[in-house]
Amino acid sequence: MAAEKVEKITITVKGKDESKELSVVKDTFLMKALLDNHFAVPALCHHKDLTPSGTCRLCICEIEVKGRKKIVTSCNYPVREPMTVETHSEKVVKHRKILAEMYLGRWPKVEAVQRVAKLCGVTDGSRFKSELTDENPKACILCTHCVRACAEFIQERILDFAGRGIKRHLTMPFGEVDPHCVSCTSCAYVCPTGAIQVIDDMNHPVNPELIRKHGMKVNAEMATLDKTTFRMREVGTANIVELMDAYHILPVHNHKFGKHPDTWKIDSQMLKARYFTQGAADQCWHGCSMACAKVVDGFALKTGPYKGQKVVVDGPEYETAAGAANMGCFDADFAVEYNFYCDTYGIDTISFSTCVAFVMECYENGIITKEHTGGKELKFGAKMEALEILHEMARGEGFGMEVGQGVRCLKNKWIEKLGADPRFLNDIGMEVKGLEFSEYVSKESLAQQGGYALAVKGPQHDEAWLIFMDMVNNQIPSFEDKAEALYYFPLFRTWFGLLGLCKIVWNDIVPADNKKHPPQIAAKIPEHVENYWKFFEGVTGIPLDEKKMLDQSARVHNLQRIMSYMFGVGTRKDDIPPMRAVGPVTAEEYESRADLYEKQLKEAGFDIDGKSVDEKLGIIRKYRYDQYKKLIDVAYERRGWTKNGVPKIERLEELGIDLPELVEIIKDAQ
Repeated sequence: MAAEKVEKITITVKGKDESKELSVVKDTFLMKALLDNHFAVPALCHHKDLTPSGTCRLCICEIEVKGRKKIVTSCNYPVREPMTVETHSEKVVKHRKILAEMYLGRWPKVEAVQRVAKLCGVTDGSRFKSELTDENPKACILCTHCVRACAEFIQERILDFAGRGIKRHLTMPFGEVDPHCVSCTSCAYVCPTGAIQVIDDMNHPVNPELIRKHGMKVNAEMATLDKTTFRMREVGTANIVELMDAYHILPVHNHKFGKHPDTWKIDSQMLKARYFTQGAADQCWHGCSMACAKVVDGFALKTGPYKGQKVVVDGPEYETAAGAANMGCFDADFAVEYNFYCDTYGIDTISFSTCVAFVMECYENGIITKEHTGGKELKFGAKMEALEILHEMARGEGFGMEVGQGVRCLKNKWIEKLGADPRFLNDIGMEVKGLEFSEYVSKESLAQQGGYALAVKGPQHDEAWLIFMDMVNNQIPSFEDKAEALYYFPLFRTWFGLLGLCKIVWNDIVPADNKKHPPQIAAKIPEHVENYWKFFEGVTGIPLDEKKMLDQSARVHNLQRIMSYMFGVGTRKDDIPPMRAVGPVTAEEYESRADLYEKQLKEAGFDIDGKSVDEKLGIIRKYRYDQYKKLIDVAYERRGWTKNGVPKIERLEELGIDLPELVEIIKDAQ
C-alpha cells in the first residue's frame, strides 16, 4: 500500500520585513503556510485545531494570481496554484487597522482584542465606542470557536448563533439549556476570552484543568486527523477490513488464507455506501469525540424469530465483518444479520464465527457429514446454514447446541467419538485456553502469536495488538523487543479496563509520516500514553509514570494468571498456539503463498531444493515453533514468571500482592 504522491505549489510571500519562496502542499490553507514559515498574521477567530471560518476577517492578505490581485481571508483560502502573497500591503494594513479599531470599540477590555489591535497598529484607543460597547473583560466576541468545537470535537450542534448584525448572540436551541449537552467543556477550552465558564463540582476531580488540557488534545487529534487516518467517525473499526486484506491478515476460511477477491463486498466502503447511518453522533458515549460506533437503520431481517421485521443493528464492527470472511460468507446482508442476532442472543460474534469456520473446514475435509450437522451442508460460504446454527444455539437444540460448546469441546469430541486425526484438528482449531481466536491472521507476526497465546484469558486481541508494529513496521525486530511489547501492551490494555477508559483513541489515531508509510499504518506515539497518565493525575492528584502505571496493572494481570493456573490453564502448555496461528498447515495453504514461504526458508538457511510441499511444511512447523518457544522464554523472564509460565513468588512480593492464599496456589510450581 504505497503512500500517495504529495503535490506541492510554489508561492512567493512578501511579508512585513522579508520575502521568500515557499513550497506548499496543495490545498493547504494559506494562513497555515504563512504561520508555519514564521510570517505574522493577526486573527481573532483562528484556532489551530478547528476548521477555519474567516469570521473576523483580520487575517486578510493580498494575493496575485495570473496577474490579477485580490484580497482573501488567508485562514480558509486553499493554495491551489502559484501566487504572490503580500501580508502587509498598504491596502491590507488599512483594512486590518479599521477592523481592529472596530473590535476594540465593541470590546475594549478583552485581552485578546487588545492584543490583536496592537498588532494591527491601533494604539490610541477606538473611534467606534457606542452604546454597544461592552466593558466586560470576558465578553463573548462572536469568534465562533465554541460553535465549531461543539460541531467538530463532539459532533453536536448544541451551540450556535442567533440574530443578525448588532443583535447576533450565542445561544442554545430555543434559548434553553439543551439536554444533549454532556458538559464536555470543549467550548470553554477553546474560548479565547473566558466568556464560557466551567464549574467542576460534579465529580470533584483534584485538577479539572489538567483533565481538560489533555482531553482537548485527544479531541483535537480526532477532529483534525481522523479523516486522513482511520476514518473512525465515518465507518468505525470496519475501516480496517480492506487494510487487513491488503496485508494478508484478514482471516478467510478458518484463518487458512489472509485475503480474498470478494472482500470488497463486506469492506468499509460497502458498509458506508449501503448500510451505515451517516450524519449522526451515534457513539457509545455521547460525549466521545471519536464516535466510532456505527449503526444500520431499518434493516429487514430474513431469518429467525424476527423475520420480516425492520430493526436497528449496532455494527458491524471489524471483527464481525472479518468473522463473515472467516466463514467465507462475503455478503454484507449476512454480516449485518448475524451481527443483530448475536447481539440479541448474547453470543460473541468472534467466538461464533471462528467456531463455525472450524466446523466448516471439518465438514469440507469429511470429518463430519450431514448426518452430524442435522442435514446442513456446511461448506465455506453457507450463509443460511450458519444463521440456522446461530438460531439453534439460542433455542438450545440441534447441531447448533453442539457447536455452541466451542472449538475445544468439538475437537475433543470428534477425536474421541469420530476418530478424527488429533494433529489435524489441533492444527486448525483456532483456540487457546478454550477461547476462540480473534480475527487476525498471525502467521507472519511472531509477536502477535505471542500476544494471542500468552493472553491470560485466551487469544482476544485486546491484550496485544502488535501485528502492524511487528509485521509491517518492523518496530520490534528482536526477541527482547517483542518480549517487551508483550509485557507492556497487555498491562496497558488491562489498565484501560481497570480505569474504565477507551483504548481506541490511544491505539488508532496518530499523525502519519507519508515518507515511511501511509496514514493507516502510523506508529504509536508516547504522548498518547502520557495523556492517560494526566487523566489519572487530574482525577486523583497522584502523579503517574510508566512504571507506576504498569505496576498497577501487573497486580491484576498476575492475579489473573494465578487464577488461570488454579483452573488448570496457566502454564507453558496452555500458551502454545495452534499451528495455523504460527504457519501454514495444508498444501493448499502453503501454495497460496509459496514464494513467500520459500524465500523465508532460504533466508533462514534451509536447503529446500527438490523437497516436496509436505517436507517443506514439516520444516516450517519445526522452525516456527522453535522461534515461538524462544519468544516465550524471553517473555516469561520479562514478566517475572518461571520457565513454565507461573508467576514467581518474588514477583508477587515486588508488586505487594504476596498474599498467603495466592502463594499457597503457586508454591509447588516454583
